[in-house]
Amino acid sequence: MKIDPISVTELNRYVKEKVAEDAYLNNVLVKGEISNFKHHYTGHMYFTLKDEKSLIKCVMFKTATATLNFLPKDGMRVIVLGSVSVFERDGIYQIYCKAIQEDGMGNLYTEYEKLKKKLEIEGLFDEKHKKKIPFMPNIIGVLTSNTGAVIRDIINVSTRRNPNVYIRLLPVPVQGEGASTKIANAIRIMNEKQLADVIILARGGGSLEDLWPFNEEIVARAIYDSALPVISAVGHETDFTIADFVADLRAPTPSAAAELAVADVQDLKQTIYLYERRLKMSLKRKTELMRLRYEKCLKASIYQSPLQRINEYYLHIDNNIKTMENNTMKKIEEAKTQMIKQIAKLDALSPLKTLTRGYSLTEMQGKIITRAEQLEKDMKITIRFQDGKISAKVL
Repeated sequence: MKIDPISVTELNRYVKEKVAEDAYLNNVLVKGEISNFKHHYTGHMYFTLKDEKSLIKCVMFKTATATLNFLPKDGMRVIVLGSVSVFERDGIYQIYCKAIQEDGMGNLYTEYEKLKKKLEIEGLFDEKHKKKIPFMPNIIGVLTSNTGAVIRDIINVSTRRNPNVYIRLLPVPVQGEGASTKIANAIRIMNEKQLADVIILARGGGSLEDLWPFNEEIVARAIYDSALPVISAVGHETDFTIADFVADLRAPTPSAAAELAVADVQDLKQTIYLYERRLKMSLKRKTELMRLRYEKCLKASIYQSPLQRINEYYLHIDNNIKTMENNTMKKIEEAKTQMIKQIAKLDALSPLKTLTRGYSLTEMQGKIITRAEQLEKDMKITIRFQDGKISAKVL
């Protein structure tokens, strides 16, 4: 019996129809661990559901995601309700999810959260430990696989932004057993031998398992101990690893890491040109302002008739001298008048004034005698009259 061949499309369509006829596969509950989760900008969700031995691709369209009360992520254990169907174009079968329910966390994700909490408590994520990325590094140290798009992207972006920058690649495995130890050793070598000004730790996206070396404690501590600044560019924009939290700077992609590490020379030239223009304009305005002030000064009266101000000062000095002389004479006259008054008062109180009225004063050794008992026989005394004095002796 001759069998006519059919096309691939016809075969895939036949299998799809057979699967669709199975009532069990149209409404199946499957439990497993999420891996390679992608939340597309359209709202659709794509991921792989796996257990210890097998995996199956899953898709959940935007219309169904509205029922979710949590955001699925890699490592999460879930129970999926959906229908199994064949994607005709690629000839693969997958689960079209209608609902997802949490069923606990996967082992890797649990380890990830445990280590993250431990290192956070120790302070490895603190901003105060973050080192500043150099503005114009001469050498960029790159730790990644020596094959693949990552290193090509970093080289292309870096050399486009600055043709003089030097890229030093230290190849390391970015997944698999032993990768974390080699990554940590490479970071130490970069520091010990001072091979770069800044380090970019990079790899492309992947599942939680693929990115696991960057969630190892040995890598986290090597980054923390690095004297050279480290930029982490592991996975895609939505992927976060322990290395991202410890690094001095996190980039969403390897290309973005190159942009953060290498300054754009053209932008710098443009900035310098703008500063130069602003400086010239500022200098021109300053010169013009000084010229106007100079012309204004020349038009001032002091420059037109310089002796006028001096003569005004002379007049001011003369007026002050005259005022001082008048004040001085006034003070002298007032002092004279006051002195005459005081002299008149003293004269009225003077004992000599009494002598003019016929009285005399008896003195002994310069002291005035006021009582007879002060004198004794044979004492020598002096008697003062209005017109003179005589010596006498007590009898």
